[in-house]
Amino acid sequence: MNLILFGPPAAGKGTQAKRLVEEKGMVQLSTGDMLRAAIASGSELGLKVKDVLARGDLVTDEIVIALIEDRLTEAEAAGGAIFDGFPRTVAQAEALDEMLASRGVQIDAVVRLKVDDHALTERIAKRFAEQGRPDDNPESFKVRLEAYNRNTAPLLPYYEAQGKLTEADGMGSIESVAKAIDEALA
Repeated sequence: MNLILFGPPAAGKGTQAKRLVEEKGMVQLSTGDMLRAAIASGSELGLKVKDVLARGDLVTDEIVIALIEDRLTEAEAAGGAIFDGFPRTVAQAEALDEMLASRGVQIDAVVRLKVDDHALTERIAKRFAEQGRPDDNPESFKVRLEAYNRNTAPLLPYYEAQGKLTEADGMGSIESVAKAIDEALA
């Protein structure tokens, strides 16, 4: 099974993906984690990514798609992938569909975590204070949230037209969100 957890930054996609990894053995393909790993490596790519994320901008499709493609074999061996933070644009969604189709698989479900922008701003400020992740500073978060609303939210009709979109209240408890996701996957 291939699943997309869909929602803005700080909506809880990573938390739910980690739960699904533990419970179902799927592989989490988190572009945020992959990009942070590239930064930590100190590679040329990592330095480029660090600069882009510090501004709150989105990394190019080419870089993100290559990172995802590198991990697909691992996901297939585990029985499926949880795409967390990808795709972010219709072009990325189309590239993902083509990439998966060439492997004889597809996206099986898309679960949108519906959240409130104001509550997300508070959530990110708390996470930044606790964890200090550079891409979580409140100012770049606002830029990321605007980019999500402008570029990523238009993906909803794309997946709705495919009959793959379901929604869950992302403002509920971790357990209630988990239950809604599990129901969508059943």
